[in-house]
Amino acid sequence: MASSRTPEPPNEATYTRMATTGDVEAIGSHCQMPFCRNFCLDHRTESSHTCPKAGEWARRRTQQPTTSSAYTPPSRPNILTHDQQCASPTCKTLINTPLVTGVHCDKCRREYCLKHRFAYDHDCANLTPLGARAQQGPTQRERGLAALEKLRAWGAEKKKKAATPASASKQAAAARVQATANLKRSAKGDAKVPVEKRVYLYVEASSDTLTAKLSKGTFFYNSEYTVGRVLDLAARSLQVDNVNNMSESEEDKLRVFHVEGGRLLEFGEKLGKVVQTGNTVVLLRGVGAGMASAP
Repeated sequence: MASSRTPEPPNEATYTRMATTGDVEAIGSHCQMPFCRNFCLDHRTESSHTCPKAGEWARRRTQQPTTSSAYTPPSRPNILTHDQQCASPTCKTLINTPLVTGVHCDKCRREYCLKHRFAYDHDCANLTPLGARAQQGPTQRERGLAALEKLRAWGAEKKKKAATPASASKQAAAARVQATANLKRSAKGDAKVPVEKRVYLYVEASSDTLTAKLSKGTFFYNSEYTVGRVLDLAARSLQVDNVNNMSESEEDKLRVFHVEGGRLLEFGEKLGKVVQTGNTVVLLRGVGAGMASAP
């Protein structure tokens, strides 16, 4: 028997399928865009319902700034990307970086690394402060010659006192013996130097011509050492900048003045031939080799 049921005509209104397909939650829902309204599945696209704002959503999306979650570490500072460098002429250390801080010197108004932060490490006394008007002061050689005259006067005074009758008294002799004992007790040096070859000296740095961390000290040296070697050891002990092997200028070089002898010592002289225990030697700069034998 043929069925009397007639087939349903096709439904042209596709929006009615929203109720028959089980998509109940879609009924009455709104598009997320403020300029859009309710549309069924078939008419949800901009082109299917002839949207007057076609392309607006895509344009707004492309105009939104994009952010990247990838972390890019900062590049390591180098001489090409970082212009702050230690002000010491011989130092190439970059300062004021995440790893190396800079230290400002209030006297010369410069920035230094930790190694050159102290005044004696960057020869602050001989620098003109940045921003200050340069003053015409004495040159290094003029300072050296003035200091040399002071040292010669000191040596002459010591000789004069040694020649007086009072210096020959028993009290003066006992005082000299005691001073020598104290000198030997306090002096520092290489323990490998044989006792019989040791020469004990008072060593000072001329404050008029150079900068030293220690102004003076007591030391002993091998009598076979040359004056040049003693100079190197004394400069290291007093922490004096020694550029004798790096500079051609006599004004930069250190010299050794023997107070009791009243003269500058030559680098090649043997220490034991020119000084004796209890004498004083002074390091100074700027006098030049030509003044070594000057009266």
